[in-house]
Amino acid sequence: YCLLASVCFGVPYLILAWTVGPELPSLLGGIIGLGVLVKLTQKGICVPEGTWDFDSSDKWDPDWIGEIKPSDVTEYKEHMSQVMAWLPYVLCGLLAGIYAKKRNFRLSTAQLAFIVFSMTFMVLVLNTASLYVDSKIYGYYNPVFIFGSLGVRIVVWLVKSAAYTAVLPSLISAARHGLGERA
Repeated sequence: YCLLASVCFGVPYLILAWTVGPELPSLLGGIIGLGVLVKLTQKGICVPEGTWDFDSSDKWDPDWIGEIKPSDVTEYKEHMSQVMAWLPYVLCGLLAGIYAKKRNFRLSTAQLAFIVFSMTFMVLVLNTASLYVDSKIYGYYNPVFIFGSLGVRIVVWLVKSAAYTAVLPSLISAARHGLGERA
């Protein structure tokens, strides 16, 4: 069944890549492949007759288990509310909107870069702070992990900010054109 799924997704992807170009396969190849796979699955083609599962954990080889004992508890406990998860992004949007409104929504590339870099930096700082607070309250994360991975997160912040800064002027221009210069 896994091989059938790979063929169902791979063949439309390759055909679209060769005939149409590089943009469409990622959009349509998956949709076409999913449709084909669903139809073939409904017809029972390559569908396994039975299901396979591991034996109970008491029959496992002792080398498989390690230090942590397996548990059947699958309870999910939410560690952060949706409001707290979205708060850094909402704050960034509000601050960026206020800054742009003060300049009558006419920003130079330097001003736009300042907004993007400062707002994404604020998200980086707030996310790092929330990880640190979680590590102190719940012990989920080791502070060494939080601050040890900070260098990678800073590089990601810089690359993401540069990409946003490069793309946003053309998006803003297209939005202004589409709105007929009302914005």
